[in-house]
Amino acid sequence: MALEDKTLTCRECGQEFIFTAGEQEFYLSRNLVNEPRRCPECRAARRRGGYGDSRRVFSVVCAACGVETTVPFEPTEGRPVYCKECYGKMKESGDLDLDRS
Repeated sequence: MALEDKTLTCRECGQEFIFTAGEQEFYLSRNLVNEPRRCPECRAARRRGGYGDSRRVFSVVCAACGVETTVPFEPTEGRPVYCKECYGKMKESGDLDLDRS
């Protein structure tokens, strides 16, 4: 059975893209049965974490320097939260306690 290029429509951006015969062979070799639903650009953006505005962020005050910042997780009461700069400095110096117990 000879495979032929297929034109598919990306469910993310709506653009048409080519699902090549070579890509189809790769999918078959990995026993993948579903065709890709996103174009290569949207797949790459998804892998990089380009989820748009769908991620929740929380506004917090850094426990070290007092600057207001945002974090991609809900802070736990009683545990300090640091801005990116302070977190990096503490991690570098070994002063960061990552024990989650």
